[in-house]
Amino acid sequence: MAFDPVTAILNIGNTVIDRLIPDKSQAAVLKAQLLEAQQKGQFDNDIAQLQVDQAEAQNHSIFVAGWRPFIGWCCGAAFVYAYIAQPFVQTLLVVCHSKFDPAQLPKLDLAQMLPVLLGMLGLGAYRTYEKAQGVSTEQFNNK
Repeated sequence: MAFDPVTAILNIGNTVIDRLIPDKSQAAVLKAQLLEAQQKGQFDNDIAQLQVDQAEAQNHSIFVAGWRPFIGWCCGAAFVYAYIAQPFVQTLLVVCHSKFDPAQLPKLDLAQMLPVLLGMLGLGAYRTYEKAQGVSTEQFNNK
């Protein structure tokens, strides 16, 4: 089974329409508009981006394919600092009666970072599920 990005996008769009629009006639109109948009070439940018992402992921150079792991490690390090290291150091400073004010330790605003981290964890979990189901990446690479 070959991976066709246009078909995948249309299938996702049709599934979303089916779930969100209970009226069958209105859903049919929206699906027709989605198909028309695809035929007009409005998905060309999405497909081009998918092809770039696929080429980056296949490259073994850390300078090309290493940005995803870099983002993961940065998010993980920020998470560890905010929830483990910073409270531990603050407690240690208080227990040791340090002259350094624990409130002066840098605080990270995780509101911006957590959606990225949780999204990456979700994709990783989904890929693990696919592997458990026997889905191979070779079927996508032999296009």
